[in-house]
Amino acid sequence: MEHFLTWLQHSLGKGAGDTAQSWSEALLESLNFWELLEGTHLLGLVLFVGTILVVDLRLLGVIFRRTKVSVISDTILPLTVFGFVFVVATGVGLVFAKPLLYYHSIWFRLKMILLALALLNILVFHSRIQKSQGAWDAEPVPPGKVRAAAAISLLGWFAVITCGRFIAYDWFECGKPQPSFINTVEACKASEQGAYTLEGKRL
Repeated sequence: MEHFLTWLQHSLGKGAGDTAQSWSEALLESLNFWELLEGTHLLGLVLFVGTILVVDLRLLGVIFRRTKVSVISDTILPLTVFGFVFVVATGVGLVFAKPLLYYHSIWFRLKMILLALALLNILVFHSRIQKSQGAWDAEPVPPGKVRAAAAISLLGWFAVITCGRFIAYDWFECGKPQPSFINTVEACKASEQGAYTLEGKRL
């Protein structure tokens, strides 16, 4: 994986000459496109998570109690799907610009795990819990299992966003003295920056 990501970041699309850049490097150093990509990723995230928030709050019985869950869900679902596709597309672009940094980031790795769990929660809800929706669709406060799924969803997406925000900070970055646990989780020993103990010794 390390060799592939190194090739992706430093070699793919690189022309001849000392000043030639790979596609990844060109994207990262572009004057406006990188900022535009980051901005649109955040906007897509707001749309995606915002629509999920509305549905989850209804499932918790907090808002729109007089409106059927199915009405809210069916109305918002197209926006949720669009937001998800938009977030994935722009997210892939962001990772392409700095694949090595993201690969060796503990926050990115944790974000991917939490993202998988959040998506699993959605799958469980739609494949199992939602089968009985006819019985609680119009209830102001749905049953406990429904509220539990909504609460897990809210916490899961909040955690995903938090980890994504922390990626921007260099608190735990390969090449810096840090605990062995962090070096192991981030696979720093295989990175370009290397792994260093808290005493500054290279591993």
